[in-house]
Amino acid sequence: MKLHCPMPQLDFDVITLGHGSGGLLTNKLLDKVIFDLLGNEKLNERHDGAYFQLDGKTAFSTDNFVVSPIFFPGGNIGELAVNGTVNDIAMCGAIPKYLSLGFIIEEGLKMTEFWEILVAVKRACDNAGVQVITGDTKVVEKGKGDKIFINTTGIGLVHSKADINIENIKKGDKIIVSGQLATHGMSIMSVREGLEFETTIESDTANLNHTVEVLLDDFGDEIHLLRDPTRGGAATVLTEIAKSRKLGINIEQKNIPIAKQVNAACEMLGLDPLYVANEGVFMAVVGAEKADQFVEKLKALAYGNHAAIIGEVVEEHPGQVVMSSLIGGKRVVNMLVGEQLPRIC
Repeated sequence: MKLHCPMPQLDFDVITLGHGSGGLLTNKLLDKVIFDLLGNEKLNERHDGAYFQLDGKTAFSTDNFVVSPIFFPGGNIGELAVNGTVNDIAMCGAIPKYLSLGFIIEEGLKMTEFWEILVAVKRACDNAGVQVITGDTKVVEKGKGDKIFINTTGIGLVHSKADINIENIKKGDKIIVSGQLATHGMSIMSVREGLEFETTIESDTANLNHTVEVLLDDFGDEIHLLRDPTRGGAATVLTEIAKSRKLGINIEQKNIPIAKQVNAACEMLGLDPLYVANEGVFMAVVGAEKADQFVEKLKALAYGNHAAIIGEVVEEHPGQVVMSSLIGGKRVVNMLVGEQLPRIC
């Protein structure tokens, strides 16, 4: 969804230290830029916090976003921050309602860039159906940051049918991914490395909460676990599950959805797509009897057209993930060691 949000007329072109002073310049930035664009009944109270009421079991998550570059094919740090926290709440089996939004801005950031980030925040909030109800803005000296860092904290109500718990996972459960892996990470790396392809690799950053809500409506406690494989990628998520549950996981490389250009980029850079960060993809562990129906439903929903069953939970090799390769061999998939792609989200 596109937003037509012309930038307001301002008497400053860049962010300065004065915009973080709490004085006149701070109020100009808040009033003419942030509150005008993101304002709502709760945010407009301009309190240091926010009052709200939720009835029922509640999910809460916070995250920091330090992606470099801040603008990349398919998105920017603004929508990434909103979508990332919205999705973390959704992975708890909850419906996100409210966000806090914190900026750490390096002096010298152009107002045109900050406005574009704010518009992306607004667009992502509208798409997800959430409101920013409190926040904070700080400015640091030139050289003490990297243009802009964002913190978002989210809160939401747990779905009445959700029972997301790693202890629910059992032998025979199917491992499902909602879409093509490694797209977000390689969209960032293609910009950093100056790679050129016939088509541009664009980040798949998206809010997944509406899709997850429909799946919970239909499958409820047959969904034993939800995870978004961001930093560390799918391999790390699967290894964490296997080690925590003390069960094995078998996956089939041939069933793992990866776009051709993404796979080619990984090969060029010597990266394993199983370890590359994702932003518009989730993984689900689902009871075997409902797994096929789950995938068919997911394919009919937003961002799920490449959904696939990639493996299952087994009793053999507890604590390990074993992948059957395209050429017929098998290898153990371990957790990511070190940092494969820094500043990816």
